[in-house]
Amino acid sequence: MYLENIVIDALDAQQLGRFWEAVLGTERLTDEPGVYETRLAIDGEAYLDLCFPEVPAAPADPLRLHLDLLGGAGQAEVVDRLLGLGARHLDIGQGDVPWVVLADPEGNPFCVMEERAAYAGTGPIAALPLDSADPDRDAAFWSWLTGWVDAPGVAPRTLRHPSLRGPLLELCPEPAPKTAAKNRIHLDVRLERGEDADEAEARIAERGGSRVPPQWGELPWRTYTDPSGNEFCVLPAPQQ
Repeated sequence: MYLENIVIDALDAQQLGRFWEAVLGTERLTDEPGVYETRLAIDGEAYLDLCFPEVPAAPADPLRLHLDLLGGAGQAEVVDRLLGLGARHLDIGQGDVPWVVLADPEGNPFCVMEERAAYAGTGPIAALPLDSADPDRDAAFWSWLTGWVDAPGVAPRTLRHPSLRGPLLELCPEPAPKTAAKNRIHLDVRLERGEDADEAEARIAERGGSRVPPQWGELPWRTYTDPSGNEFCVLPAPQQ
C-alpha cells in the first residue's frame, strides 16, 4: 500500500479545490460536479493527490489532521499571497507562536510555518500533523500502512516518504479523544497491484485499526479508522 490522497470535504468542491490548487501550484486532475482533484508531485513518480468531494454540511468538530505550509524566511510574503487568494487570519487560541494560522475559504484552519531545518525539501506542504492518542503506536501503524519511514522532526514521531522528500506526517498528542464525528480531512492509501483487500483488512485489524461499515451502499474502496480513531480509506489497486 502507499499513501495517495489528502481528502478535504468541501461544501463547494470547485471553489475549495481551485483555492488549494492556486496555493500549492498543483496539477489539476478532475474538475467535475461534486468533485475536484489536483496533484502534488513529491519525488520522481511519487505524488499526493488533493481530493475535494462535495458534502452537504461540514463537521463542526476541531480538525484532527491539517496542513502546515512552508513559509520559512519568506513567511510574511507567503501569508500575504494566501490572503490575496482568499484565506483569512484565524484565532484558534494559538497565542504568541512563530507560525501564522489562517483559514481557507470554508474555514478549515491551516498554518504557514516558520523556518525549520526539518522542512528541507518538503515542497509547499511542510507537514501533515495528525492527532494521536499514542504517537509511538500510531507511527508504527502508519509506517506499515504507507511505507513511510521515520524522519527528523519536532513532533513526538515523524514519518516521511522513503525518498525523504515531500511533507512530513507528524503524529501529535491529541488534545482530546476522537469523537464520533467524521474527520473533515483524512488520508487515503491505495493497494499495490497483487495486494488483496481482505488480507489488508485482516492486517489492519491486527495492528489496531477498525473497519467502518459502509453508509452509502457498496463503494469501490473500504473505510477504516486507525488505532486513535482517525478515518482513512483503502482504495483498490490500479487496473493497469
